[in-house]
Amino acid sequence: MTGAEAKSEESWRRILAPYMTPNVGLSVQNVLTSVVPYLGLVLAMCFALHVSVWLVLALSIPAAGFLTRTFIVFHDCAHGSFLPSKRANSLLGASLSPLVYMPFASWRHEHAIHHATTGDL
Repeated sequence: MTGAEAKSEESWRRILAPYMTPNVGLSVQNVLTSVVPYLGLVLAMCFALHVSVWLVLALSIPAAGFLTRTFIVFHDCAHGSFLPSKRANSLLGASLSPLVYMPFASWRHEHAIHHATTGDL
């Protein structure tokens, strides 16, 4: 690594440093703006089923977006980077399992293998 590359890497580390530690306030905000709307939309879809299938399909579009955001929280819990505590990450990840349709412990293990072997042809 040249001196310029090392300096560039150091600069990136300084820029990214504030984002390298979990922030409980932002984590709670992410759960409230991801999981809660997803659950609300699923409930609304259940009630809408008595009104119109088309309404259910229309509600499924934003629900899919909030499900994606919920999966991102689940993913970050698997990495242990969403909350400061390893135990809290495991508990939240396990509680999100039914919502994202994946068992947390086995998915976390498979995902760790993916990161350990990705690009290893």
